[in-house]
Amino acid sequence: MSERYEQLQAWAAEALQVQTVRLEPVSVDASFRCYFRSTLGEQSYIVMDAPPPQEDCRPFVRIAGLLRDAGVHVPEVLARDFARGFLLLTDLGRQTYLDVLKPENADHLFTDAMNTLIRWQQATAASMLPAYDRTLLHRELVLFTDWYVKRHLRIIPTAAEQETLEATFRLLEDSALAQPKVYVHRDYMPRNLMISTPNPGVLDFQDAVYGPVTYDIVSLFKDAFISWNPQQIAVWRRQYWQRAHEAGLAVQALPEFERAFDWMGLQRHLKVLGIFARIHYRDGKPGYLMDAPRFLEYVREAGGLYKEFKPLLKLLDSFERRVQQGVSMT
Repeated sequence: MSERYEQLQAWAAEALQVQTVRLEPVSVDASFRCYFRSTLGEQSYIVMDAPPPQEDCRPFVRIAGLLRDAGVHVPEVLARDFARGFLLLTDLGRQTYLDVLKPENADHLFTDAMNTLIRWQQATAASMLPAYDRTLLHRELVLFTDWYVKRHLRIIPTAAEQETLEATFRLLEDSALAQPKVYVHRDYMPRNLMISTPNPGVLDFQDAVYGPVTYDIVSLFKDAFISWNPQQIAVWRRQYWQRAHEAGLAVQALPEFERAFDWMGLQRHLKVLGIFARIHYRDGKPGYLMDAPRFLEYVREAGGLYKEFKPLLKLLDSFERRVQQGVSMT
């Protein structure tokens, strides 16, 4: 048992005003945060361990307040220790959307998720969250080059290939920046939505920003861990657009919205490939890279719809051939 775990256990017991608590591991996510469940009688709680200096609990607490004010079901912060990175939270349940999603219930669950997302977006105030600006968009995209291409594939792009990547990144950044701006959860996917009352409960929101209206809806339907038929996604996408339009959100006309959705997806898919590779090589968590083929398929699917991304798809083909042939440039 580590010294930090003992500190967390003692802190949780004090916060709950009991002699001792048993902490049951719940999950370890892609960051340095860990979560534990403590059960006292019929009541359960979540204890978050977010070790400084890698993590900061303050954004979680502040954004939880914004979400709650918007009518979104999020954990209540019962106790906090920012200096040590400890939080005591209410428990939203044991089942995520990912645990239960199937074709028979997807319409119902996604309707709840879309309505919740729109409430969050309607509460948008421009000055409350960091801007999802070009610097951040580009920094995310460069993860694909640095971690997926160079580190994972072991390919150093030529000058021409690097320019193809940069030109693609500029197109995606321009599209994102041209969209109407709302609050963006930034990881609004089935793994972070809990089956609860009211439904859904929303988790993992500490990286929220002010940015493109399509970002979260892409995250919901094009997830890291579950794939849906493109035709079904198109139906849900139109349903979201209709609801958002009726709610008074400044969404584009439908054709422009659909294009922005696809291009925003490309930005996210490339970023996620880079993040998954970084988690594997830097953080020693290999499981995430197993879902890389899903995101490559998302990239090819969306990129294949637009002539602007033919150079990117050709480049991916070239990378794939070189990996298969065992050819890398180091």
